[in-house]
Amino acid sequence: MSARGFVYFLITGIIWGTPYFFIALAIESFSTPSIVWIRVTIGALVLLPIALARGALRPALKAWPFVLAFAAIEMVGPWALITEAERSVSSSLAGLLITTVPFIAAFIIGLLGDRSAWHPMTVLGLVLGFSGVVALVGIDAFSGRIALLPVLMLLGAATGYAVAPIIADRKLHDVPTLGVITLSMMMVSAVYAIPAALNLPGEIAAGPPPNALVAVSYLGVVASALGFIFFFQLIKEVGPGRSTLIVYVNVVVAILLGVVFLNEPLTPGFLVGFPLVVLGSFLASQRRGVYVKKRDRLKEPTGEIGLPMHP
Repeated sequence: MSARGFVYFLITGIIWGTPYFFIALAIESFSTPSIVWIRVTIGALVLLPIALARGALRPALKAWPFVLAFAAIEMVGPWALITEAERSVSSSLAGLLITTVPFIAAFIIGLLGDRSAWHPMTVLGLVLGFSGVVALVGIDAFSGRIALLPVLMLLGAATGYAVAPIIADRKLHDVPTLGVITLSMMMVSAVYAIPAALNLPGEIAAGPPPNALVAVSYLGVVASALGFIFFFQLIKEVGPGRSTLIVYVNVVVAILLGVVFLNEPLTPGFLVGFPLVVLGSFLASQRRGVYVKKRDRLKEPTGEIGLPMHP
């Protein structure tokens, strides 16, 4: 990785590790539809001029049915699920459970016929990651520290993050990523416009504190728009496969912010499940050749999933 690539890697990893913290601040004053609408609307306004200048929007508009599917699975569902789940669980736990995306994606890709997903090390990663989630949920749920529903919501969001790039890779691989993301945000803004209109005026009238206003602004400008801009540069420098490793920076940032600034505890389940989830996700996310057991040889795979999965 070049020095420039490493800088982009750190910046993007840090940026996409912060939304969990700012969501925790925003939910004190804003409803879930309002938070999602504000961030995608701001993000779309920032990215739209860039997408237009680069001619990235027109190809995305031509492929709008698949862009709509991507937007629904990548943003409409996950962003609402994560935001709502954080009303019941810590931001650090949310960040940890989203790191399950790589091994969920590996499992789905395997079901779709990519034999590289059944490489022994990938399977080991799937088992370790799943064991980490079971340990995390089982230990803390048994002790009454967490409820099962928000955990399922976060895993549902992670599944959406795993499925959406697969759709994009198969149906939108010739469409500029910038155009896909910009149009997606515009679509999500339209979806949440009415729910936000019903909630936002009253929330503004109630006088949200400055930290809540800063939080929703940050989610739109930095976590959504600038995060994607830096991620596009990262892909150019290191490629789509290696760029997804930022999830391991994300979770460290999310945990540090939660523990230091929100006084979130490191529970027994967290301490047991964290290393298993991270190690499992790392092993499952590595790009490998197609594993052919009978001949014991590797065949080079084709294609890579390069669209981001972020909170």
